[in-house]
Amino acid sequence: MNPPEHGIVTMIARTECWKLRTQTVFFGRLPRLMGIINVTPDSFSDGGSTFEPQAAVERGLRLVEEGADLLDIGGESTRPGANGVDAREELRRVLPVVQALRERTTVPISIDTSKASVAREALAAGAEAVNDVSACRADPEMIPLLAETGCGVCLMHMQGVPATMQRDPTYRDVVGEVGDFLRERRDALEEAGIGRTRIAVDPGIGFGKTLRHNLDLLRNAAQLGRLGCAVLVGHSRKRFIGAVLGDDTVDRTAGTIGSALALARQGVQVLRVHDVGAVHQAIRLFDACGGLADGPQ
Repeated sequence: MNPPEHGIVTMIARTECWKLRTQTVFFGRLPRLMGIINVTPDSFSDGGSTFEPQAAVERGLRLVEEGADLLDIGGESTRPGANGVDAREELRRVLPVVQALRERTTVPISIDTSKASVAREALAAGAEAVNDVSACRADPEMIPLLAETGCGVCLMHMQGVPATMQRDPTYRDVVGEVGDFLRERRDALEEAGIGRTRIAVDPGIGFGKTLRHNLDLLRNAAQLGRLGCAVLVGHSRKRFIGAVLGDDTVDRTAGTIGSALALARQGVQVLRVHDVGAVHQAIRLFDACGGLADGPQ
């Protein structure tokens, strides 16, 4: 952000919706939940349990039943230290899943990729948005594709690349620097004719950040609302949870829920999570018990 500000901002400057290719996600009191489908053999969170297309499709349908408002399908692991795959292999993994889920649910589908060729095929198969961890820097064809198709896009901050991003990440002011980066990327898309209502921004928890960096960003997620875009946070099952709890082997579901409640309290519009059912129930109860009494209306 410019100028950077410090301390916790308790409430987000909210945008009303996120426009996708043919659908619009409207925001209300509770955050929308984006369910994660990893069609990879080496995901940090599920160990490849949904690598086969049928298993991935079944997971997607189960997430919808649990309350998912969007589904995010990815065929390339972005865990720390991960190496990439080529576009052909990525398409082989994700395209059957996108096609099958598009036929069986109306919940919007996001394709998690930084490759324009993969995004193009997924959008043609029915995807509504592109979730690009490179913030449209990895492929020069991505921004023209977004402008051409009119789809939604999520821009994420990452310092470095997945293979190297956790090697001594350094910031002077992580909240300010991440905000400035996302502002610059938003402006690059706007210059290409992509309006702010089609853009979501993600601070990139765990992508080139230490524990302190992650916590500073989570505490100040509301500041990203000043960019005039939807704010999306992907904190689910990340390593910082084990670090806070002092046990790297702990089940991270409870920590994911606790973080989700804090983000909901700030007014974050979209939470990208694995455990949709548990988070959905927790947020509803949190609200019913007054947790969002001063939150977004």
